[in-house]
Amino acid sequence: MNNSKKGKCPVMHGANTETNNSVMSWWPNALNLDILHQHDTKTNPLGEDFNYREEFNKLDYEGLKNDLKKLMTNSQDWWPADWGQYGGLMIRMTWHDAGTYRMADGRGGANTGNQRFAPVNSWPDNVNLDKARRLLWPIKKKYGNKISWADLFILAGTMAYESMGFKIFGFGAGREDIWHPEKDVYWGSEKEWLDKDRYSDKSDEETLENPLAAVQMGLIYVNPEGVDGNPDPLKTAQAVRATFKRMAMNDEETVALTAGGHTVGKAHGNGDASKLGPEPEGAPVENQGFGWKNPHGKGNAEDTVSSGLEGAWTTTPDKWNHTYFHLLLNHEWGAKKSPAGAWQWEPFNIKEEDKPFDAHIPGVRRNPIMTDADMALKMDPEYRKISERFYKDPKYFEEVFARAWFKLTHRDLGPKSRYLGPDVPEEDLIWQDPVPAVDYTLPESEIEKLKTKLLNSGLTPTELINTAWDSARTFRCSDFRGGANGARIRLEPQKDWEGNEPKRLEKVLSKLTEIQAELTKKVSIADLIVLGGNAAIEKAAEKAGIKIKVPFIPGRGDATEEMTDRESFDVLEPLHDGYRNWQKKEYAVKPEELLLDRTQLMGLTAPEMTVLIGGMRVLGTNHGGTKHGVFTEKEGILTNDFFVNLTDMKYSWRPVSENLYNIVDRKSGKTKWTATRVDLVFGSNSILRAYAEVYAQDDNKEKFANDFVKAWGKVMNADRFDTLSGSKKL
Repeated sequence: MNNSKKGKCPVMHGANTETNNSVMSWWPNALNLDILHQHDTKTNPLGEDFNYREEFNKLDYEGLKNDLKKLMTNSQDWWPADWGQYGGLMIRMTWHDAGTYRMADGRGGANTGNQRFAPVNSWPDNVNLDKARRLLWPIKKKYGNKISWADLFILAGTMAYESMGFKIFGFGAGREDIWHPEKDVYWGSEKEWLDKDRYSDKSDEETLENPLAAVQMGLIYVNPEGVDGNPDPLKTAQAVRATFKRMAMNDEETVALTAGGHTVGKAHGNGDASKLGPEPEGAPVENQGFGWKNPHGKGNAEDTVSSGLEGAWTTTPDKWNHTYFHLLLNHEWGAKKSPAGAWQWEPFNIKEEDKPFDAHIPGVRRNPIMTDADMALKMDPEYRKISERFYKDPKYFEEVFARAWFKLTHRDLGPKSRYLGPDVPEEDLIWQDPVPAVDYTLPESEIEKLKTKLLNSGLTPTELINTAWDSARTFRCSDFRGGANGARIRLEPQKDWEGNEPKRLEKVLSKLTEIQAELTKKVSIADLIVLGGNAAIEKAAEKAGIKIKVPFIPGRGDATEEMTDRESFDVLEPLHDGYRNWQKKEYAVKPEELLLDRTQLMGLTAPEMTVLIGGMRVLGTNHGGTKHGVFTEKEGILTNDFFVNLTDMKYSWRPVSENLYNIVDRKSGKTKWTATRVDLVFGSNSILRAYAEVYAQDDNKEKFANDFVKAWGKVMNADRFDTLSGSKKL
């Protein structure tokens, strides 16, 4: 008996909240499939039938914009606005929301409203943005399901600029909310906030670990005090350039964003940062989601501590103005410590009228400040040229900044066909990966004739399937780039990627071009590529005795070289493809882990991954025609043989090298097949084996074929946002 005054809890302490009781803590080297279970519909309180596009179209959009503008000057006692204007705070929230995007894997960014959840909601760089989100709650409450948090975060900062006198380039909605943290995003290996262990060469900013863009754990971009917290603008310029490049920004966009972001608002560091309470995720329950409680003075207003730097960048930080470059370029600046002990730059001999007023104490003027990144715009030769041009031509600066802000906040929204609302710019921007619309329709009878023509073209079914797969597999649901629409597999750089087998690809594209030229109705190469793969799969199923139709949605266009930002497509190159049993070279990460990453980016589930692997193997689609994992005597026929033979105990599995295994007949001792780790993980991992056993069953041959076709169709149509038939996201 427990005789203490407090009763003994019948539930093991921490069992539901602590991660150290998980399966992975017992077997840390096991394959963790959690990355494929993200955003399960069971976590969504709106239900599977909720359609955000339909809800948004009911929105009083102009009313929402007006309410946001009113909010900017409606200062609340619990978190007073600087100069009575919340614009700077809202812009910082938007910037830090969108700014987590990185081009390498398309993850991060504004597309999901992820800033509501850990770890991002509790990053050191996001101090006090919890207040910005809470200020938005009455508006979210009013407009409800008609506006997502993800869209509201971006629109709030954009309207903040309008309320402060800046003309925006546009706004597009279409971001759907997630309902739990994005565990699939790798933010770095460091275990402590602001640790820095992500450079192979600490003296070279370009050696920042891929796919990361921020320089330290818990930062959005660079350290505002300087590299490793030490003022050195030229060194910081290297970090800024490397970081913004990974966000798909060039030098001119980088200077514009830095200057435009710092034209309004201020940094907060008037107190002792070490005395701030815990971040939102670590705060006590009575804080109700607020973090960083400040015991100093009022705890807010003139006593606010956020970044640790203290001061405004411009003379009138409560409205859009052109004093940023005037102050930066026409004054000498020196490094000094803020009241919170952070390094910042302040000017020498500045006129009183050039100083901004204090944000909360009437009649008091303060020195303007600059961060080390701001000083980089003055001291780095290339940034200096751009800064001087912007200074001399304010209208040009405004145009560049407006476009850069739009790009920053929309880079991960995908093709323009996903954009919603009346403020979507008409102009097609190259970073949106535009695809021309087609002007034809294809009735079923014509589709059937085309399939016959493709199957009788002299191209093998494997060549047709592989070309369709290679064209579509570039799609990633992180930023909705890639995919079969546009047929960019015909263009540089994709046509020369090793993973696309350039010689085979050239042969197939040449034949498809011939077929296209013979047609009275000029069907796009993009449609022909997908239709060829579909037709070959239908024939392979028919050979297995299963009559099945692969869904085909015509309407893909063919992009041109002029519509393609070659450099930005380099990041989409597949360096591995477990579905075709290939990787470009050996990596530190295991092949099966690479497969999971690619699968998640394609928007596939673990069962879909399983059935696709089994089908691709028996269809003989391996890169280079290798036979690893082709566990069948009937290659080219859509059977469930891969799973049947994988689970058959008459074989044993013997390693030959790190990523090669012999499948040996136990009786004869002869090698029957060979396999890679990607093949054998479907028999070794308990979860994947459970799926594999389903497809190995005698009564599931047709289920296997049907499930394969569904998963194949999902990949082929994932980027068809014009029809809303592909990805579940708009």
